[in-house]
Amino acid sequence: MDDEALMDLALDEARLAAADGEVPIGAVVVVDGEVVARRHNEREATGDPTAHAEVLALRDAAEAVGSWRLEGATLVVTLEPCPMCAGAAWAARIGRVVYGGANLDAGALGSLYHLGTDPRLNHEFPVTHGVREEECLDLLVDFFADRR
Repeated sequence: MDDEALMDLALDEARLAAADGEVPIGAVVVVDGEVVARRHNEREATGDPTAHAEVLALRDAAEAVGSWRLEGATLVVTLEPCPMCAGAAWAARIGRVVYGGANLDAGALGSLYHLGTDPRLNHEFPVTHGVREEECLDLLVDFFADRR
C-alpha cells in the first residue's frame, strides 16, 4: 500500500474516533508492508491523557511484532504528532512517519519542533507530511465546529 492508501485507513480510524466523541485522529503502523496496528484517540473513553492514536498504535505494533524496536515500521497519522507522540515514535526507533495535517498548536515533527531530525537525539527518522492534508484537517474542523 502507498502512503495515500495507508492514510485512508488512518482516516477511517479518525472517523471512528469522532463517532465516539473523541478528537478525530487516527493512526496505523505498517511493518514489511503489513498493517500491524490501527488505532484512534481514546482519551475521553479511558480518561488517560496518553491515549493518543499514535501511542496506542505504537503499543499495539510492538506487541504484534514482539519488540519495542520498530526500526523498519512506518507510522501513518492524520495529524502531525505532538511532542509526546513524536517522542514515542523516537523511543520506538520508528523507521518513518507520515502525517496528513500540520499541527500548528503542538506539532513536533516540523511545525513547532522536529524531533525526527534532531541530531542531539540518538535516533532520527524521515517524515513525509501533507498526505491527504485537506481531508485530515477537515475532519478536525468539522468536529470542533459541531461542538461550538
